[in-house]
Amino acid sequence: MGKLSGQVAWVTGAGSGIGEAAALALAEEGATLVVTGRRKEPLQSLAARIQANGGTAEVEAADLTDASAIDGVVKRTAEKFGRIDILVNNAGVNIQERSWGKLSSSGIDALVQGNLTSAFNCARAVLPVMRAQGGGQMIHTSSMSGRNIGPMAGPGYIAAKHAVVAMSHSINVEECINNIRSTAFCPGEVNTPILKNRPNPLSDEDLARMLQPEHCGDMIRYIACLAPGVTMNEVWLTPTWNRGYVAALGRKL
Repeated sequence: MGKLSGQVAWVTGAGSGIGEAAALALAEEGATLVVTGRRKEPLQSLAARIQANGGTAEVEAADLTDASAIDGVVKRTAEKFGRIDILVNNAGVNIQERSWGKLSSSGIDALVQGNLTSAFNCARAVLPVMRAQGGGQMIHTSSMSGRNIGPMAGPGYIAAKHAVVAMSHSINVEECINNIRSTAFCPGEVNTPILKNRPNPLSDEDLARMLQPEHCGDMIRYIACLAPGVTMNEVWLTPTWNRGYVAALGRKL
């Protein structure tokens, strides 16, 4: 039996990248998975892989910028499984027209709603379930852009991800008395589909040196498997060949 046998984990943004890797890692530890994203087809493929390895996975496709859709997923999950032990709050977006000179009001809305409002509403929706069952754990995918200011990610993404870190810590402040734990997960560059929205394309060598989704999945698994009385408030995970450090050294990227 895995360390998470008997637990139910809801993973958002599970159709690819970090969310997909997290779902697979948690399933390996015996958790029952509920996977959410906008596109149903990759979620069904992910669920089939989990089920083929003897796991349990439920597909709940939803647009997480819609609070009512989030509430529906949580309601159906709680009704079917009776609990939600782990929330991997991972869904996020970025856009190409991201600098101050190019940002539009619709772009700002997309960044804030896709990275912050959706995360807030997922946390809000699961809290009553976790309180009622006597505890739970949330792992929120922020970013190193949620801890550092720089030109690469764009001001909207940076601001939203900083707010995700603050949101996570605020959950620990209020909910520790309910045995609810929250972790702000801040990865550096990860080779995921969101990189396709970078204004400047990256080389295969750049992508190979980055964190890979499975590295993040392993970290999320580690956090989820911590003893119930232990909280990892925040964790940074970066590639050894850190492009920001290399640039600061004056080396060619």
